[in-house]
Amino acid sequence: MFDLEDELKKLPAKPGVYIMHDSKDTIIYVGKAVSLKNRVRQYFQSSRNHTSKIQSMVSHIAYFEYIITDSELEALVLECNLIKEHRPKYNTMLKDDKTYPFIKVTVHEAYPRVMFARDMKHKAGRYFGPYTSAGAVKDTIELLCRLYKIRTCSRNLPKDEGKERPCLNYHIGQCFAPCQGYISKEEYGKSVRSVIEFLNGNYSVVLNQLTNQMQEASDRLEYEEAARCRDLINSVKQVAQKQKITNDDGTDRDVIACASDGTDAVVQVFFIRNGKLLGREHFHMSVAQGDTRSDILSEFMKQYYGGTPYIPNVVMLQEEIEDNELIASWLGKMKKRKVSIITPKKGDKEKLVELAYKNAQMVLIQDGEKIKRELKRTIGAVKEIASWLSLPEVKRVEAFDISNTNGVESVGSMVVFEDGRPRKNDYRKFKIKTVKGPDDYNSMREVLTRRFKRGIEGFTGFEVYPDIIMMDGGRGQVNIALEVLGQLGLDIPVCGMVKDDHHNTRGLYYNNVEIPIDRHSEGFKLITRIQDEAHRFAITYHRSLRSKAQVSSVLDGIEGIGPARRKALMKHFLDIDKIRAADVDELMEAEGITETVANNIYRFFH
Repeated sequence: MFDLEDELKKLPAKPGVYIMHDSKDTIIYVGKAVSLKNRVRQYFQSSRNHTSKIQSMVSHIAYFEYIITDSELEALVLECNLIKEHRPKYNTMLKDDKTYPFIKVTVHEAYPRVMFARDMKHKAGRYFGPYTSAGAVKDTIELLCRLYKIRTCSRNLPKDEGKERPCLNYHIGQCFAPCQGYISKEEYGKSVRSVIEFLNGNYSVVLNQLTNQMQEASDRLEYEEAARCRDLINSVKQVAQKQKITNDDGTDRDVIACASDGTDAVVQVFFIRNGKLLGREHFHMSVAQGDTRSDILSEFMKQYYGGTPYIPNVVMLQEEIEDNELIASWLGKMKKRKVSIITPKKGDKEKLVELAYKNAQMVLIQDGEKIKRELKRTIGAVKEIASWLSLPEVKRVEAFDISNTNGVESVGSMVVFEDGRPRKNDYRKFKIKTVKGPDDYNSMREVLTRRFKRGIEGFTGFEVYPDIIMMDGGRGQVNIALEVLGQLGLDIPVCGMVKDDHHNTRGLYYNNVEIPIDRHSEGFKLITRIQDEAHRFAITYHRSLRSKAQVSSVLDGIEGIGPARRKALMKHFLDIDKIRAADVDELMEAEGITETVANNIYRFFH
């Protein structure tokens, strides 16, 4: 359960990106912050004058998450990537697809240029950035071209060499004029290498040069020139900010790091796709005594990649693992191409792994107690149930229930829990076909037979069997299940969730014995949740069918209304009461409803 006040207290005073979700887990807003603590808390302070858009967004927030970064620049770049990936509803200001600027060096040309770029095109040059300020990028490009006399024209060299006169930049000493052949490729290349060295991080030469020029201009009382040098220094410093959220090789990578306190561990995975960090997940692991970080990472990779549908080209790990080559070979066979597992030791890749570690460490520290409580109420509860039933292990539980009203629209439900959590994608519902009237036993026999026959026949969604079946009832329901399983040749433990006279769960019926259970235990609470969920799922389906049946029975009595027009009316009005209240003209707005039919409907209800 997401406790807003508790989570707001845990927010760090660090730069990063915050991600707002609604009740359906949809991302509705992504933002960046210099201080996550200050920025995110502002949304939930009623005293602040929020815009109507922000008020609407806040009203839909079910929970939030965040990713810490090392700088505001990294937060900004990550924000941009996530917005483009998820298109959140309330990030309307970024729908123009604006991107952050890069500096591009056209190294594939004989006489390279230094250019402003809004996006990276693979193999179209060498890119540096992205940067936060387009103005700073333009200032820096102008400065570099002037200092190192790099051409700014778009002439095709050396093909167009000598065809036109040199431009003004040559005459004022700001270009070597390679368009005239006044400089060799080798000499020009030295200047280009100096530019690349600057963009790679060696800013000291240029900054010292500008600082000296500013001081000299100030000494001469040329304050405008000194101010221009000062502004250029600021632009260079803005460009000098390092970031590691985006790279230009376009490689898909997973970045994996873990933090452990000796008992529990959190493994953080950053997903880099097409060279951009687009998201992350963290996973909790129990740690055995003596497990090293390398052991945890190795075990995590085997479990995680054994079940994930996508394997990247490169996996970057915080530490080397003992079975590195074996796991790389295994991943390569699954992907059907080579997969590399690397442990970066320096540069931006090493810093990206360090960033993943910082996020894992923060989750471990802040959510330690919450993790333990959650594990106790899920996996811990399942282990309790297994111990009561003397079963070696229980992972997957299936529970069944029947719902009807005096035998009308009788339905069955199947709910699935794995490791103590509902697995809603595996829920199934059954409309009873062979049983007439309110006969729960035979209805349950039909549901179980259909469910496990489909499993035997390999139907998708039915092929995985449970470790235990939980029936909503005692001896009778359990015997029905055992009878069906016996006829199908299946051996699956079955227990009944027995209720008392007040319809509250009181124990489990298993192997012809009712087992009393502690009503304050996590196992008991899980059984109650499973029982309630099976009942809720069944009754929701039953009500849906009953509602449709009622609509059908009412409309079917009207001349000119068949299945197609009934469907069109319900699609347009959504509710039988709205159809009843509509006049002839409004009824004719529904597809396929003629004036004659509309009059028939109106007369029927009035």
